Amino acid sequence: MKAVMSIQSHVSYGHAGNSAAVFPVQRMGIEVWPIHTVQYSNHTQYQEGWTGQRFGSDDIRTLIKGLDKIDKLSECNALISGYLGSPEQCSAIAEAVRRVKQANHQALYVCDPVMGDPDKGCILPDGVTEALTEHLMPLADVIVPNQFELAQFTGMEINSIYDAVTACKKAIELGPKIILVKNLHSISDKEFTTILATPKSCYLVQRPSLPFDKSPVGVGDLITAVFTACLTKDMSPVLAFRHTNNAVYGILKHTQEQKLWELQIISGQYEFVEPTYDFEPKRIG
Repeated sequence: MKAVMSIQSHVSYGHAGNSAAVFPVQRMGIEVWPIHTVQYSNHTQYQEGWTGQRFGSDDIRTLIKGLDKIDKLSECNALISGYLGSPEQCSAIAEAVRRVKQANHQALYVCDPVMGDPDKGCILPDGVTEALTEHLMPLADVIVPNQFELAQFTGMEINSIYDAVTACKKAIELGPKIILVKNLHSISDKEFTTILATPKSCYLVQRPSLPFDKSPVGVGDLITAVFTACLTKDMSPVLAFRHTNNAVYGILKHTQEQKLWELQIISGQYEFVEPTYDFEPKRIG
């Protein structure tokens, strides 16, 4: 059975980070090996606060060494990195990627370059953004940035579809082979816009933006997880892009219908296998 290693944050209640990634990938028929960078009681948008702890870079290294000791790194088909709480954790991720790829040359490294969002209470320590843009993103086979993170990586201002396509092409020149821009917020208020870029072409999907009283947390983590699972199942990038958009929209629609803001990935799990909706990617470059 294929396996994905997922190194990112974790919450005990709700679905963000590994809590948004592990079950969907498992539901799609793939083993998941989660390694947590932080462990909190709940995500940071709760006004009541949260409790928990950050883990050190050596905690990551120790778990990687343990997996290597039982000769499992060769069975890892993809490694996801998400929220990282220090530059030292970024260094540990780079080491993990090299060890996994040494054991399995076909393994993918999928980097979700979480760079913080002050509006959601997600503040990065100094040095993390630089470590992501200078070391981890160029090392990745696949990156899944939002508009801000793509702009940080490429040094380009993005205000249009043309700007986004140009930035994606520059990003590919910097190392990654596949770019999934999970949210182009400046393109449309009525539609949620995503772009897929490969060395050959770019594709666009626009789906309705769904109103919530409070914005769901963990949507980006879910996008990265489902897209990685699709690639691990040997879907083409375009088919993986289509399936990901359809599945994630289905989960959001189901969550909205329940009048909730925590992603309802358990009760909506059918979406990961047979999505209810279908948004066909449009080739744009």
